[in-house]
Amino acid sequence: MATKNEQLIEKIVNAVGGKGNISSATNCMTRLRMRIRNDQEIDHEQLKDIDGVLGVVKAETLQVVVGPGTAKKLADLLISQYNIPADQSAENNWEENKQAVKNKQKQSKLKGALETIAGIFIPMIPAIIAAGIFQGFSSLLGTLISEGAIAGQFFEALRLIFALIGTSFLGYFAIYTGVNAAKRFGATEALGGMVGAMSIAGPIVDLSTLFGLYDAEQPLNSILTTGKGGIIGVIFGVYLLAVIERNVRKRVPDVLDLIVTPLVTLFTTALLLIFVVMPVSGFVSDWLVDALSLIIGSENAVVSVISGYVLAAVFLPMVLLGLHHGLIPIYAIQLEALGGVSLFPVLAMAGAGQVGAAIAIYLIANKVGNKRLKQVITGALPAGILGIGEPLIYGVTLPLGKPFITAGLGAGFGGAYVMMTNVMANAWGPSGVVAIPLMHPDKMIHFAIGILISYIAGFIITYMFIKQKDIQNA
Repeated sequence: MATKNEQLIEKIVNAVGGKGNISSATNCMTRLRMRIRNDQEIDHEQLKDIDGVLGVVKAETLQVVVGPGTAKKLADLLISQYNIPADQSAENNWEENKQAVKNKQKQSKLKGALETIAGIFIPMIPAIIAAGIFQGFSSLLGTLISEGAIAGQFFEALRLIFALIGTSFLGYFAIYTGVNAAKRFGATEALGGMVGAMSIAGPIVDLSTLFGLYDAEQPLNSILTTGKGGIIGVIFGVYLLAVIERNVRKRVPDVLDLIVTPLVTLFTTALLLIFVVMPVSGFVSDWLVDALSLIIGSENAVVSVISGYVLAAVFLPMVLLGLHHGLIPIYAIQLEALGGVSLFPVLAMAGAGQVGAAIAIYLIANKVGNKRLKQVITGALPAGILGIGEPLIYGVTLPLGKPFITAGLGAGFGGAYVMMTNVMANAWGPSGVVAIPLMHPDKMIHFAIGILISYIAGFIITYMFIKQKDIQNA
């Protein structure tokens, strides 16, 4: 007998036009992502009505929101049982290529750029979360040891192990970014990693000093120093690497390709990275940090409250439009420049506002006897509490319309509190209660209070403005 997931994937395959219309498949935390050959064969209404499908998003790929865990299992079933290629199809089909070009033409350049950013960073999210949590635990143990609350070799060894695990990723974030950017841009992955490594390597300081670009008194103000330009510089550097590598390979005889191509590519890329990309992207990064500091790091309480409210309130529409992926480099820049991320904790309140709104909708649905909606909320709410908001967005608040707005309005109150109390995170990841360990130890309680405020405000505003008739036939 077919399992629940096998039945679900069969219905999805039928709704998208059969397995022959799927050229490749993969997944993120909550979405099954499929590259479709012919969009005209998709029955969107049938797809949205499938029990277990929480939402459908059409971007560069067809993205079916099915929730955490399920997304991975469905992608595995497509690959193993339906013989759908993972990531990219091995077929060189002119019709498929034509359709891909058409899809890209329909997509705005901004969304295309954000899809590229997402493709670089999404595979690293599990490591970002784990590293951030271990860094948080290490910092917490360090504080407890320094204050004399705990003592002994065991706790010091545990602190060092946690720090080791966290640093193994966050300390070399540029290298991992280089590897993933190379995958995205079609360059050799190891060379992409080398570009990331060059940006943080010690000889950068020696070169900067040699050319008079280094400020020994204030190294961070140098035109060129290790890490200058951060993740933005690495991404642009790897993009140039990909362009240079393709052009060099075209002109190098096959017998010399293995030696000449990487040598010429790396040397040319290194010159551009050191003397152009890093200084320019460093200027952009510094400007961005300064600009954000006026809003996010303001010492004026009124500015903090207003900016916190607005940022948290508008984040859900940003997620809907796919613009939230563009914030990832900003998180990385903040982490490198400030030793923590202040923007993520504020935006994380958006998910909490949705949880409060969903609870209000559940109570109203219970009153009017809408069993279907109650069932959807029951399945999506645990994921929302854990910080994965897409099931609630595409399964509950967005289809109903008004709750999507009231959830954001409620989230704003939590965002204002979090901003006012200067909450900082060691990394970023899911936005719910599981993000508490990501916060700096002395700010964990304030982040938890912010979540609670967003729950309550999202619930109250939704319960006040949503009528029973809005829910009865939803």
